[in-house]
Amino acid sequence: MANNTIVLEGELRTEFGKGPARRMRVAKEIPATVYAGGEQPVYLKLPMKDTTLALRHTNALITLKFGDESRMAVVKDVQRNPVKRVVEHVDFYEVKAGEKIDVEVPVFVDGTPKGAAIAFVDIQELKVRADVANLPERIVVDVNGLAEGDKVFLKDLEMPEGVELDMDDLEESVVTVEVPEEAPAADTDVNPADVPTTAEKDDAEA
Repeated sequence: MANNTIVLEGELRTEFGKGPARRMRVAKEIPATVYAGGEQPVYLKLPMKDTTLALRHTNALITLKFGDESRMAVVKDVQRNPVKRVVEHVDFYEVKAGEKIDVEVPVFVDGTPKGAAIAFVDIQELKVRADVANLPERIVVDVNGLAEGDKVFLKDLEMPEGVELDMDDLEESVVTVEVPEEAPAADTDVNPADVPTTAEKDDAEA
């Protein structure tokens, strides 16, 4: 669970557009926007290093401090440079203590199936609802001892305490255990009659 709140200290920004954003990135800062329902968004500039580290935590609860104010928020969207993959802008969504929100959580498997079987994740992310102070970073599915043909369905999942699964079809499989098909061996048997003689090659090239 993402229990610990991450604190990012930034400043309000009053300049907008590509030029100011470029200057911020040169100064190792990231432009950010904090949305709060129907209220006016708050525009910030945040330290690049600390913000990039914070974004490694899925569904982290982040306290944004600026001036004499602070806002508790979760990451809504991250824009990255398509080539360098550096963070160029972050959108946050403000939350309140005790509030429950819907988030998407990645699925991981743990354990080893029987024999040569391998566990394949059918649903990469699950929609769940949880308290903002107890948002899960991942959902782990135990596949230890499962055999070929076994499946783990949404209805079989054990959610962490305080986390509710918010999916439509509980009969949908999350993980399937299968033995991978072997790639067909390359056909190295060549019939000598199919190989043209030197004379035949010369005739073909003439």
